[in-house]
Amino acid sequence: MHYLLGGSAPEGGTDADLAREHAARYRTAIGGGSVAFTDPKATGVRAGLAVQPHSEGLSQRIWWGSSTRSSARWAGEQGMNLMSSTLLSEDTGIPFAEAQAEQIDVFRSAWRHAGHTGEPRVSVARSVLPITTERDRQMFGADMVHSAQEQVGVLGGAVSRFGKSFIGEPDRIAQELSDDAAVRAADTLLLTIPNQLGVDENLRLLTTIAQTIAPAIGWQPSTK
Repeated sequence: MHYLLGGSAPEGGTDADLAREHAARYRTAIGGGSVAFTDPKATGVRAGLAVQPHSEGLSQRIWWGSSTRSSARWAGEQGMNLMSSTLLSEDTGIPFAEAQAEQIDVFRSAWRHAGHTGEPRVSVARSVLPITTERDRQMFGADMVHSAQEQVGVLGGAVSRFGKSFIGEPDRIAQELSDDAAVRAADTLLLTIPNQLGVDENLRLLTTIAQTIAPAIGWQPSTK
């Protein structure tokens, strides 16, 4: 694992450069390439050793988390799927959803121009807090003022834009998600809820999402 993921950015390089180097090594490993070699003193030959067992096509099912257009472009060029969260580590002054949709366009364009076959997958994440009871309003109502607004700040030295949380009645959240440019552009939507609330509260929130919000934006449960 150290061969694949260890080390630090080389002099003059960036953490992004290191991450891409690690990604290349990882994809070589899961693609059946050599990650180590036999010792000629012990075996008489220097032969490449691959990770076993090998999963055919696994290297084409990798997702790359991107928070910038340049990173999205690189992911498309490499033929990976794109995962974009609730943070963009760049800010062009346009609303979060529009900026993320632009990132998705850059990714898909790079994929096509690189000549990859098939269709790339794109996921975006949204923080969702449905309010259906007075207890919900007591717990989350105060967050509606600040968390329900986009924010711009400096993270890791980069001016970044943070997406808003979707807080309110289920029908309102469903409409806002339907109007979201990046949600419409993606083919997978990941919904997040506060994990510190405990199993019972999380189950209740997820049930509300599954029964009211998700069907309203076109989701249907799997019948398999």
